[in-house]
Order: sequence, then C-alpha cells, then structure tokens
Amino acid sequence: MSRKLRIERVGFYHIINRGVERRDIFLCHDDYIKFLEIIDDASRIYNFQIFSYCLMKNHYHLLLKTNDENLSLIMRQINSRYSIYFNKRYKRVGPLWQGRFKSWYVWDEVYLQVLVRYIEYNPVKANITKKIGKHPYAMSSNNVEFLVLNFELLNQIDLDKKFDEKEQEKLDKFCSQKLDIKDDAVHVKKRRLLSEYFEKYKRDEAIFEAVKDGYAQSEIAKYLTLSSVSISKILKIYKQKLTPFQFSQLSKETILQPHHRN
Repeated sequence: MSRKLRIERVGFYHIINRGVERRDIFLCHDDYIKFLEIIDDASRIYNFQIFSYCLMKNHYHLLLKTNDENLSLIMRQINSRYSIYFNKRYKRVGPLWQGRFKSWYVWDEVYLQVLVRYIEYNPVKANITKKIGKHPYAMSSNNVEFLVLNFELLNQIDLDKKFDEKEQEKLDKFCSQKLDIKDDAVHVKKRRLLSEYFEKYKRDEAIFEAVKDGYAQSEIAKYLTLSSVSISKILKIYKQKLTPFQFSQLSKETILQPHHRN
C-alpha cells in the first residue's frame, strides 16, 4: 500500500509517536532523560529546535521547528537511536514503535499557542497531574536544560488556563485540514460544504467521503445530530465493506493533516 505524502518544509511540526501495541516506551526516569539527550544530540546534526514536548509512558508529543527540509531524517535518527537504546537496556527484540511517526505541519502561527497548551495539558487530561507545569517530563516543568529547547512560545502562554473544549475543536479543525503546495507555498485546500456530501451520496458513504476530505468526526456528528461514537461505528462498518483496491486509494490522496485526539 502506498504511503501518504509527508510535508518536508522548513517550519513548525507537531509530532506524535507511540509504543507498539500501546506498550510503555519509558519505564524509568533514566529512559525519559535518555530520549531528551538523543533529541539534543540530533539537533546538533540536523539543526532544529523543540518549542514544547510532553513524554507520557507510552507515547510522546513534540513541537519541533526545522531549519532545513529534513524532518524525516530527524525523526528517523531520534526513533532509531532510542529504539536501539531501549531494546539493549531491556534485553528485548523487535520494533518499539507502533508505526511511522505522525506529523502535522503548522502552517498558521495562530495555532502555535493552542498546540503548546494542548501538548502541555496532556498529563492533566490523563489525570497524572492537576496543573500544567507539574509533569516532570513536560517542557513546562522546566526541570531540564538542553540546548535544543526553546522556551519562547512557552513563556507567552497562560499555564493556569484550562485547555477547554473550544480549543480542542479548533485543534481538531486544524488537524483535519488538507494541505497542498502551489508556487512553493502551502495552501489549505478548500472543502465542500457538508450538505453537498449528503446530497451526492447515501449517508454512510457521505460520512466516509467527508472524513476523507478532512472533516472531523465531531463536525459530522454535530451536522447529523448524532454522537461521535455513532459516526465512528458507521465509519468502521463502511470501511469493512470496501474492496482492497478501494481501501488502497485512501493512501494515494494529496497531503492530509491526519485527524487526531490523544
């Protein structure tokens, strides 16, 4: 199956990766520090900075800014080196990561502060801490010093403000947008109105096509006055009906910012 195109441009990226089968990838304090050391080492080779990070037991978030078109090289270095370290330390074999890292190119600086708050809010959402800045393995804790870390954005946000549902909806909308490159510039592809999908297709196919074109399931649920769980079930059943050829075409679309809630 062909892979989706990945943007490789200078700028900000939100990066997520998790352990295979959602297994823990950080088992002790030294593991977290080693991962940050590997990132710091890679930054000296590939010239990038980290503006926010949050390391959870089975996954991580990074807000990374590249200065060259080398995102894939950066992440290959980080994930590969940590995988080698982890397997050697814990005497295990096989892949550590669930798959390729997920990345969102941040084309609009308005979303940068929302992203920082989202990343740093993860431990609060997971009931690990009650306040942003208290998780020792998030950048807002400010308890480690590495040259790769840039606190410029973090110092601009209100850490006491709760990350609310309205901000989550903004982030969902941003993450679900399709991007295209024209004249060496990134553009958001204009979406059809939701009503157009349901005029052209039967309900289940309309939902499928709308999601494929970048609509968040929450947006579709609101339009149809259904729950997000119902939309998810409809999609799952519909995908099971697709032929292998039809399913393979999903990976041949133009650049897509993958929808994600973590």
